Amino acid sequence: MTVRAVLKMGDPRLLQEARRVNKFNTPELDALIQDMKDTMAALNGAGLAAPQIGVDQQVVIFGVDYNPRYPEAEAVPFTVLINPVVAPLSKKMEEDWEGCLSVPGLRGMVPRYTRIRYEGVDQFGNVIDRRVEGFHARVVQHECDHLHGILYPMRITDFRTFGFTDVLFPGQEVMDD
Repeated sequence: MTVRAVLKMGDPRLLQEARRVNKFNTPELDALIQDMKDTMAALNGAGLAAPQIGVDQQVVIFGVDYNPRYPEAEAVPFTVLINPVVAPLSKKMEEDWEGCLSVPGLRGMVPRYTRIRYEGVDQFGNVIDRRVEGFHARVVQHECDHLHGILYPMRITDFRTFGFTDVLFPGQEVMDD
């Protein structure tokens, strides 16, 4: 369909709470999800939230196969997640590097819960209820933060671990989002 422009940090639309989706399996929702897929693929992202392309709805997509830019990360199945609810399954948190298509060229160490449960529905209204850990948990938390107006720099606890990717990782190609 269409590769959409991604809003960048500083755009006030990224700081808003997204609206719940009430109608499923519609041509409009299908078109939005296809645009999100096309945009994520074109930008080599690991995930994308509807607010990042200016759509005020609680829709996120994510998924990662093996990628040389994420050599340590396990695969995450492609998922369309609507109206998500995320809950930690333990208090344990870990810091790791994150980037974002809305914060291009920067990376930071972000603390995230290591194990979570996420619930929601897919584009057809089918229930999704998963317990995940590791990179999968990190990606879900990052994308769902966008639905609440939170960008990853807001979660950084030590700004000595925040900077430009080409300075932090010279000579390496690093993926955002």
